[in-house]
Amino acid sequence: MLFAPLVKVDQQGKVSYVQAQSVTSTDARHWTIKLRSGWTFHNGEPVTAQSYADAWNATAYGPNGWAANGQLAGIEGYAALNPAKGKPKTTTLSGVKVVDATTLKVTLSSPDSQFPLQLTPNQTGFYPMPKAAFKDPKAYDKKPIGDGPFKMTSAWTADKGTTVTGYAAYKGTKPKSSAITFKSYTDLNTAYTDALAGNTDIISVPVSKYGQAKADFGDRLYTYEAPSLEFMGLPLYDKRFEDVRLRKALSMAINRSAVNKAIYGGLFTPATSLTPPSEVGAETGLCDACAYDPAAAKKLLAEAGGWSGELTITYPGGLGLDELYKAVANQIRQNLDLSDVKAEPTADWAEFSEKVIGKKNSGMTHAHWGALYPSMQSTLRGIFTKAGGCACSNYSATGVDTLLRQGDRATDAASARRFYNDAQKRILQDFPVIPLFYGSYVYAGTDRVTGVTVGPADVELSKVSVVG
Repeated sequence: MLFAPLVKVDQQGKVSYVQAQSVTSTDARHWTIKLRSGWTFHNGEPVTAQSYADAWNATAYGPNGWAANGQLAGIEGYAALNPAKGKPKTTTLSGVKVVDATTLKVTLSSPDSQFPLQLTPNQTGFYPMPKAAFKDPKAYDKKPIGDGPFKMTSAWTADKGTTVTGYAAYKGTKPKSSAITFKSYTDLNTAYTDALAGNTDIISVPVSKYGQAKADFGDRLYTYEAPSLEFMGLPLYDKRFEDVRLRKALSMAINRSAVNKAIYGGLFTPATSLTPPSEVGAETGLCDACAYDPAAAKKLLAEAGGWSGELTITYPGGLGLDELYKAVANQIRQNLDLSDVKAEPTADWAEFSEKVIGKKNSGMTHAHWGALYPSMQSTLRGIFTKAGGCACSNYSATGVDTLLRQGDRATDAASARRFYNDAQKRILQDFPVIPLFYGSYVYAGTDRVTGVTVGPADVELSKVSVVG
């Protein structure tokens, strides 16, 4: 609510401009960003091309240790700001040039057709920052000065929540409400109860309440198929899993529709591909082995030589995943006539992460990927390349890397989409993971509010109106 993105993507995957007037390129490597003039930060300072350059340089500068650092890795000069050893010899990105007050020239280290999608709201590393942020970073951290539809009225206090009010000089679409109060909860189940009682107008529904949310809220339940994939990783380093027929058999033994209905109240969507349909241009219906077919699964398992001994599904404890993986384990055991299939939680996320990164698992593992920008590039690169951020697939292939690079270098959207979809088709031939569901953003509201809309960047609070 505090910042305006350069661009945003609607529910149909169409890019529209917010703070940017245009983002253009002829070769997918050299980009020109034209800004709308007359925009200001909440302290009245003009938002200029320099505001963006200063913010991007500070974010990309490794010694600062800012969380969004990696989002700028594609810009030329990033490596120089993040050397393997020692202090950087420069403090600015060589690929970012300020032409004038409203024009930025950005050069990427290699062509990337998806660069405009990376400028959408969840990629916070691409927001601008005012001069005051650099003069007093600690104060700015508690009370950010943005350029968005709302501004903070007081500094953030841990566990106390905060209120933001409409920024009168905002140049974008004006928000429907004059203020929003964010409440802090240590337990989302308490927030759920408060929403039912009318004490909190909009809440994110906890997974543990998905099964009853429709009955509790009716048409006041709001969902959007998120750019996320729920899946199970496989220990491809274990010879017992090297036969693709075994991997497909495990997948075909899972009745995703039944699990979705029983565990998620039908609010998730059974996956039929590797990229969620909310990612621009993503094809679905590509995963034949995602269809529930226990007879075919048994046949494939037999052809692969069967399975003997224990088969485990490891997942992080404490995250409400117990019922999901118990159900999946039961289906695999029953539909493949296996005697020993177990769902085993770790003590916590830290233990689970250590096992996955250290390749210490001997069976299937819980896995999730949520894209920060709605592009197939994010999901496919993140999960299925050596350089990806998800240590959950244990998979990469030269042919896949080639198709992804071709998608990156494409100068038109249709070609990029074709290459990315071809890449996921190629991955599915090897079937290195077991897709389960496309995730969802799920919110509930009281009858005091209207206009609640959920989209690719989460709930759009600026569209909400209060009734009465």
